[in-house]
Amino acid sequence: MELKAIAEELVAGCREGRARENLERLYAPGAVSVEAADMGNGREVAGLDAIRGKHDWWEGAMEVLDAEVIGPMMHGDDRFAVIFRMKAKEKASGEISDMQEVAVYSVADGKIVREEFYY
Repeated sequence: MELKAIAEELVAGCREGRARENLERLYAPGAVSVEAADMGNGREVAGLDAIRGKHDWWEGAMEVLDAEVIGPMMHGDDRFAVIFRMKAKEKASGEISDMQEVAVYSVADGKIVREEFYY
């Protein structure tokens, strides 16, 4: 896939609840995911199983009440960014938070090879 098609499909998948499904389609098997802060499991994970684990944790811990996905915003021939805004409730405590993050995705050989989250 070309960069723009990958970016547009990632955004569509996030808007339509297909983010997990898109891991197989859009990500390289050894893709790396980097968080801005260590939430107790390190900042960086590698591989689709580890990225799926991050999705599992999020879905188990949080309930998304409202979300907006802005982008994609293209950068050269190998990167794009997306802004995520959401209102989410922590399932354990019931605490509701407004969240915003910027995600920068790097693409090589038609697959996402790195995602970095800034918040």
